[in-house]
Amino acid sequence: MKVRVFVSLKNGVLDPQGRAIHHAIEGLGIDGVKDVRAGKMIELEVEPGVTDAQLEEMASKLLANMVIENYRIERLAA
Repeated sequence: MKVRVFVSLKNGVLDPQGRAIHHAIEGLGIDGVKDVRAGKMIELEVEPGVTDAQLEEMASKLLANMVIENYRIERLAA
C-alpha cells in the first residue's frame, strides 16, 4: 500500500524557497500568482498492517518538524 505524507510550513513561517519560486514565476512574465508556499511530499510503500497511529508517529517524530511544519497523511487506494 502506498502512503503519501505532505509536509508544509505553518502559516507565518518564512518560506525562502516559495519566495524564490514566486520571483521566478514573475520573471517568466506570468501575472496573477499572489503567493507561493513550497513543501515536500514523501511517498511510502507500507504493509497493509501499518496502522494510522504508526503513520502519525512517523510523520510527527521524523518526517515533519512540528515546530515549523504541518503534515497531512493520505493512503492511496490499491
